[in-house]
Amino acid sequence: MESKAKRRMKIFSLNSNRALAEKIANEVGIPLGKATIKQFSDGEIQVNIEESIRGAEVYVIQSISDPINDSLMELLIMVDALRRASARQINVVIPYYGYSRQDRKARSREPITAKLIANLLEDDDITRVLTLDLHAPQIQGFFDVPVDHLAAAPLLASYFQEHNFDSENLVVVSPDHASVSRARNMAELLGTPIAIIDNRNEESAENLNEIPTEIIGDVKGKVALVIDDMIDTGTRLTISAEALHNAGATEIYGAATHAIFSRNAPQILQASKLSKVIVTDSIRIGEEKRFEKLVELSVGPLLGNAIKMIYNNEPLAPLFKSKN
Repeated sequence: MESKAKRRMKIFSLNSNRALAEKIANEVGIPLGKATIKQFSDGEIQVNIEESIRGAEVYVIQSISDPINDSLMELLIMVDALRRASARQINVVIPYYGYSRQDRKARSREPITAKLIANLLEDDDITRVLTLDLHAPQIQGFFDVPVDHLAAAPLLASYFQEHNFDSENLVVVSPDHASVSRARNMAELLGTPIAIIDNRNEESAENLNEIPTEIIGDVKGKVALVIDDMIDTGTRLTISAEALHNAGATEIYGAATHAIFSRNAPQILQASKLSKVIVTDSIRIGEEKRFEKLVELSVGPLLGNAIKMIYNNEPLAPLFKSKN
């Protein structure tokens, strides 16, 4: 059996979220590998690895986020470069798995793009995927290589534990019926009940005056925490907050792993009934997308610890527990 003394670990960052990659590398205790990723004038992507990685166990960090297609191509090209440079293992760390909402055929003649992304990565000869809060957990089954699927719920829960929220006066809210399991997991970490927003008419609502008012569960006089995996336009979270306010919730918080923040989402969320919006840095949030109510927590330590455990062949189960 090969000894650890002969094994080398390398961590490389692409362009989507270098700040997070630096936090991950700091947690692991090694510097980021030297590589340059640039574009030619016509948009073609060029990757140059500037150090030897022959026989190394390589971890490539890249969220498939805006600009989503450039981020995907950077990852595919980097993996090809690593394979041709004789890396022993190529582990892709994808904090945010873009296209994950296209995980099934909802209508005739639709693609399953999340599966296509998995095929492209496997055809590129990756060794493993490390990712965070997939929109649909079954995406793990799209891969035939190992997939380590982490959850940010313990990290998000720790925010409310550290700020001494009273669990007896707190209720975790699912913004729809499809997200109940996520709300239940958070409620178990915080020791609270759950409620569900019945949003069957949400898509037909033209403005916030037509928001759904049916809440399954007791929220009157309580602090409500709406939990989701991502925030895109901010509309659903804003509608949820308005419904909870109308149902008598005294204070409303929103929490999600992935802060996509498309279009004018920051302005919508800032003007909403939400007291705070708690997210992680799985996607880089530019200064133009930051707003007063935003709270950003880092998943750098979580992903860094996961990399160390994978390298040492240790189970990842401790990472799914609340630190409190």
